[in-house]
Amino acid sequence: MNDKQHQVTVNFSDGVSRSFSVGEQTNILDAALAAEIPLLYQCRSGSCSSCIAQLAGGDARTRPGASSTLLASEYSAGQRLLCLCQAQSDCTFDVAYSSEVGSSTAQQVHVFVNAVERIASNVMRLTLELADGDWLEFRPGQFMQIEVPGYGVVRSYSPSSTAAQLPKLEFLVRLLPGGAMSGYLEEKATNEDVLTLSGPYGAFFLREEKRRAPHIFVAGGTGLAPILSMIDALRQGSGRKPPMLLSFGCAVPDALFCLEDIELRQQWLPSLEARICVDREPRDGLHQGSPVSALREGDVSADTVAYLCGPQPMIDAATTRLIELGANPANIFAEQFVASH
Repeated sequence: MNDKQHQVTVNFSDGVSRSFSVGEQTNILDAALAAEIPLLYQCRSGSCSSCIAQLAGGDARTRPGASSTLLASEYSAGQRLLCLCQAQSDCTFDVAYSSEVGSSTAQQVHVFVNAVERIASNVMRLTLELADGDWLEFRPGQFMQIEVPGYGVVRSYSPSSTAAQLPKLEFLVRLLPGGAMSGYLEEKATNEDVLTLSGPYGAFFLREEKRRAPHIFVAGGTGLAPILSMIDALRQGSGRKPPMLLSFGCAVPDALFCLEDIELRQQWLPSLEARICVDREPRDGLHQGSPVSALREGDVSADTVAYLCGPQPMIDAATTRLIELGANPANIFAEQFVASH
């Protein structure tokens, strides 16, 4: 079959543009990677959204029969998953990250279990340490995949630590009844266990070029992990720290965790305000309602950058609320997580 060739151009957020040729029957991501274009990707099957891009010109369509996580409204607005997408003409895509971001390719490494600590009724803190001779880099907010020993499955978690703390990596793991990682951590994990970890993955990460702007972080449950990494990275950076607002919530007070970690960061960062939220049974100092309901008039300015991590309904509500308050949709970055058994 004649695979007619088209020219595809990718515009990165730092002003760099890269072009390559792709056949009509070839998915755009495969052609881009073959041409060494530094695009972010992970699953290559349309289920993770890491390779999302905005069609800025030309015609590119999801291949017939492919199953995609994109909503019909997102697709009609020009969003495409490049792993499922085929060019029907010369076309141009915009991606919301700079050209050097995708150049840090995922590594597979070995890690030792350093500590397993229950920090809430349904949350464990897992501390790992890279094996001698292994190394990786990651941006605050990106996630790793960890093989669960004895279960033959992998689970995805974002470090709550930063690259500055390597070779140590810290994760916050939500415990789920019957969950593979939950079962391993509660019943089997011992210090010095060796695990296989790969990463980093994902297009959710701290935008360095926006670090001077006011920041809003909205986190539900263990969605706090990448947010803590981002706050620490801002703290570790040089220069004046931006105003920061953290709105973090769980269902009930007993489910809250890392409150001492948050208080400590407020001591280190006078520009950080925290609002701790619970849906039910509020105690003194806690906001009753979701982390979204804690957002108020005056929190948002025209250049505010927002990072959202938690269940999809919270992300949708937070996005709507931030735009109502005056945020630029292009400055709102989100990571949906789905609890894995």
